[in-house]
Amino acid sequence: MEQTFLDELDKLREAFGKPMKLSSAYRCLEHPVELKKAKGGAHTKGRAVDALVDTKDAFKLLRIATTMNFTGIGFSQKGDHGSRFIHLDNLTGPEFTRPTIWSY
Repeated sequence: MEQTFLDELDKLREAFGKPMKLSSAYRCLEHPVELKKAKGGAHTKGRAVDALVDTKDAFKLLRIATTMNFTGIGFSQKGDHGSRFIHLDNLTGPEFTRPTIWSY
């Protein structure tokens, strides 16, 4: 994982005020999710995580994250509450459309 991303993630956790359970962080290019893509995504750069969070906590985390240096925010808030998450990354550059927000 990239240190500047981890530093920003730690600031987010402190502002959130509670531990954040991650369902995904670094992924190699051979990870099944990454194999479905034309090129590796933010997780393969060590600059992304998916934080398991739902309902009021999802709203709180999203609100805080939008005030910080995260440039990509994706949210999945459908289905089983235990599998809902918010994706956070800090990618920049011409190959990534950032800043952006999306839903799954």
